[in-house]
Amino acid sequence: MSGGNGAHGRPAGTGLAILGSTGSVGVQALDVVRSAGGRFRVVALAARRSAARLAAQARELRPAVVALADPTEAAELARDLPPGCRLEVGNEAVASLAACPGVEVVLNGITGSAGLAPTLHALRAGRRLALANKESLIVGGELVTGQARDGQIVPVDSEHSGLAQCLRAGRAGEVARLVVTASGGPFRGRPAAGLEAVTPREALAHPTWSMGPVISVNSATLMNKGLEVIEAHLLFGIPFDRIDVVVHPQSIVHAMVEFTDGATIAQLSMPDMRLPIGLALGWPARSAEPVGRVDWRGGGRRVPGRPPALPRHRRGGRRGPRRPRAARRAGPRGGPRRRAVVSRPGPYTGRGPFRTRETA
Repeated sequence: MSGGNGAHGRPAGTGLAILGSTGSVGVQALDVVRSAGGRFRVVALAARRSAARLAAQARELRPAVVALADPTEAAELARDLPPGCRLEVGNEAVASLAACPGVEVVLNGITGSAGLAPTLHALRAGRRLALANKESLIVGGELVTGQARDGQIVPVDSEHSGLAQCLRAGRAGEVARLVVTASGGPFRGRPAAGLEAVTPREALAHPTWSMGPVISVNSATLMNKGLEVIEAHLLFGIPFDRIDVVVHPQSIVHAMVEFTDGATIAQLSMPDMRLPIGLALGWPARSAEPVGRVDWRGGGRRVPGRPPALPRHRRGGRRGPRRPRAARRAGPRGGPRRRAVVSRPGPYTGRGPFRTRETA
């Protein structure tokens, strides 16, 4: 997926390096690329192993270079790559793709502390870092944050992506508290004594998220949530005593920011990693296509019902600002009352899009 050519003969679309392309985050990132209509182009792919899957991705997306950390599968991969695609082998080769020519955004989806070197390479090369590898931030700490410019690291974790979105609603000095949510995992509600006999298969069966095995197990033990608190501290500079965790089994609310005036801004979306991945790749712009929508009018775990008079108000509104009778008929009848009578719409003045007058 080359993305064609833009102005002045440059390739169109944001150039991406997808590190960990055969893992859960990498595979979902490539789904985002496919659905983005040329908004992105894949310049480089890297994986630890899974040569056959990496070769298939390269044949489809035609990157300039791929890297494989495990040298035992290199010969198989070299044989299956498309013409013009260069192969690099070894851990250092994987890390060096972060500074590859033509790469503008690096998605670090590598598992574990092996992601530290690619993180540092990306930051030193001035690339925007879409960070799914929280371990590199936690292990590197100030070594990583000291390399990053303001806004250079964009988190991919749903909770930290949610925090980043909420923080756009105010200034840094106005932040009182960060809140990240936890589903509770597959063992939520079980007594401690009942955890002795759980199986790996049960630990991998997360109730709301589709994730790789390492993060699924860490989520089952809630170890992952502890790491996310540290990650939030390092990313946003908020002291630990102002970062809270609340259990929210539905995984619809991903994060909240409480501001000094008592207002709380929350980020809600369906539990689908393609949303925070796509936002990190295109930050700060959002995708034009939704990744699922919360059904606010449905029942069950979402907000149920809708006001019964709403259809009447919609019809009145569609008839134009000079035809407010349908809306007025929906109000209470008889006796003194106060009514907001819609007059001609005017420009926004800080008091709303309509001028109103109150009548007794």
